[in-house]
Amino acid sequence: MNEARVLVIDADVERAESLRTVLDFIDHRPVVVESVAMLDLHQHKPREWAAVTVGKSEPSALMPFIDWLRRDRLHPPLLVLQPYYEAVLEVSGLDRSACLQLDVPVKYAQLSELLRRASLLGMEKAAQAVRLSGPTGNSPAIRRVRRMIEQVAAFDTTVLITGESGTGKEVVARAIHERSPRAGKPFVAVNCGAIPHELLESELFGHEKGAFTGAITARKGRFEMADGGTLFLDEIGDMPLSMQVKILRVLQERTYERVGANRSSHCDVRIIAATHRNLEDAIVKGTFREDLYYRLNVFPIEMPALRDRMEDLPLLIDDLVHAIERSGHGSVRLASETIHALRSYHWPGNVRELSNLIERLAVLHPGAVVGVAELPQRYRAKVQASSEPASLAVTTDARYEATGSGIARPVVPDLPPPVSEPVAIAASHPLGELPPEGVNLKDHIERIELSLIRQALAQAGGVVAHAAKLLNTRRTTLVEKLRKYGLSREELVESEV
Repeated sequence: MNEARVLVIDADVERAESLRTVLDFIDHRPVVVESVAMLDLHQHKPREWAAVTVGKSEPSALMPFIDWLRRDRLHPPLLVLQPYYEAVLEVSGLDRSACLQLDVPVKYAQLSELLRRASLLGMEKAAQAVRLSGPTGNSPAIRRVRRMIEQVAAFDTTVLITGESGTGKEVVARAIHERSPRAGKPFVAVNCGAIPHELLESELFGHEKGAFTGAITARKGRFEMADGGTLFLDEIGDMPLSMQVKILRVLQERTYERVGANRSSHCDVRIIAATHRNLEDAIVKGTFREDLYYRLNVFPIEMPALRDRMEDLPLLIDDLVHAIERSGHGSVRLASETIHALRSYHWPGNVRELSNLIERLAVLHPGAVVGVAELPQRYRAKVQASSEPASLAVTTDARYEATGSGIARPVVPDLPPPVSEPVAIAASHPLGELPPEGVNLKDHIERIELSLIRQALAQAGGVVAHAAKLLNTRRTTLVEKLRKYGLSREELVESEV
């Protein structure tokens, strides 16, 4: 059941009770008051409500409530009944994304959709609050990124952030801005690859009235919006060459011209750019200007892929679960065997894909401990045959002990000691006959696996990537297995010589 609480403020008692009935029906917990004066705001926090529905209310009482609401940047959106929407929007000063219109009479379908949007808005705000603290993790790669953020934040140096899609390049850009002297000024992000090429110049520099068909009013561009702050040019590798020339001029002269203007404007912005493309290859292909590359690449920061810092996985899961909890949209826990299964996945979508998975699990299994069996098939497909039965058994039968984080620790009953494997069955003869006294299957399979890894590494001359191809597995998976057995590739290769 969804335990989201919705505050209903409406002096029309009959209408408020009708709304209460609808909210009860869709498994929300409505709290109905005729006036906000009936609420003791000292006993509440804005984020404890999933949404606030506003009907007939005295502005003198409503405005102090909205001021109280806005003091928390994770405050819920207002769902305002249609007759009062424009008035509340005007006096509240809230953005339309945080002040949604609800038709009268209230319809079940529209109310459900607005509550869903409110939920997504809350999660987005909570995720943003997490992002402001910088990238999560204790791996050497992430510690290096955090050091670089601290080193460059205080300067106006242009930064180029590289890395695969979904690794958190915007997280790094926001962390630099928040630690800089420009922190009190705007942080404006623009995805250069998501805007049609013919509109990109207007989007970045703005335009004058009548500059082109449809330009009925003058409009500020992103450079002007970011004045005094930071402009984040995401996916700059997708920017057309015609725009690259103009960006280069801005970087060199700190001036730009609106589309249709006959005068230059000065800009005081710090530029942080990001791309998932290899710009040096793009220069060779002629799709990216070399002079612009050197202007951007003053202070490069590379974000590692998630598969290259799997030791950060538990911390990332913990942070993502806490973000869901802070938004008031439930919780979820992952069993330790589930974390182990996720370590063997290759994460092509990186942290963004992990975030989507945690959100999905929170919706499907609210407040529950998620075992390996509950993971989508793609995330457990690579679980080793030798360990999967044990993992599934623990997930199904074991009790779990809460740890106060996104990871649950299984409490496993004592098991009888394993049967020792007879000496007659050797790793060199994996398909030998089963002796009457039996074998320890898990140890036997691990011995076979280790033998194959030794042979592959010896054949590949110690090159892990080549050995992984011989074993038809990923390089990161092979590295994890070497760690699992506590061995280095040099030791394995030397043992074969």
